[in-house]
Amino acid sequence: MTIIILSLLLLVSLLPLLTFTAHVNVGIVNGREAKPHSRPYMVSIQKKGDHICGGFLISQEYVLTAAHCWDGFEILTVVVGAHDLRNIESSDRFDVKSYIPHPNFAYTRNKNDIMLLRLQGKVEANNNVKWISLPLKDEDIGTNSVCSVAGWGRMETNGPKSDLLMEAYVYLMNNTECSYRWGELYSLSQMMCTHGYGGSCLFDSGGPLVYGNTAVGVTSFGYREQCNSPKYPNVYTKISPYLEWIGNIMRNVK
Repeated sequence: MTIIILSLLLLVSLLPLLTFTAHVNVGIVNGREAKPHSRPYMVSIQKKGDHICGGFLISQEYVLTAAHCWDGFEILTVVVGAHDLRNIESSDRFDVKSYIPHPNFAYTRNKNDIMLLRLQGKVEANNNVKWISLPLKDEDIGTNSVCSVAGWGRMETNGPKSDLLMEAYVYLMNNTECSYRWGELYSLSQMMCTHGYGGSCLFDSGGPLVYGNTAVGVTSFGYREQCNSPKYPNVYTKISPYLEWIGNIMRNVK
């Protein structure tokens, strides 16, 4: 059976342009409310004041997220230090100075689904705002290792988005099994997938897959018909293959 997919960020205006009808599965389903500001690296990426994707701070002025969260034209803003999106101070909102999707990003297949956002100003680190570490090198994490995901996306497949930051613990799947489940849509070298009782849903795209205190993946896609599907697991862009690309951009800041 052909698997029909859709990026987790469902942009209705773009649907006629997509080759695939995509899987829209990646607040958090079967999760819990995060302790306020316990994940100070989390950001809400918004369009016209509406949350559309997650992301995470990796420095004072750079956010890492999924490339499919931006269509190449729209103007996005980044909210830092938030827990309840109904209560956002103007000082927590940053304009985006530069949109830097990976040059080999392929929207219809979600390959190289990773993007840097350079903020218009530098964030001030405090109890509510900090950046998260990235892997030091390209190394695999063992199957069934416990990771976590978080976001303000839908809490069930066709349900509402969450105003509060939600979180869930997930387990890494064997990479060969991930490839078997998703077929040609899955890249063994670029992706990783997870399973668990809780997991990501629509509008959680771009958020981090966290192992220990390190962001190891970027939420990319899942199954359209069911959030956190046991048959078609949530997929993340593996960060470690992109460390050189990320480092080159950040070192050449002007």
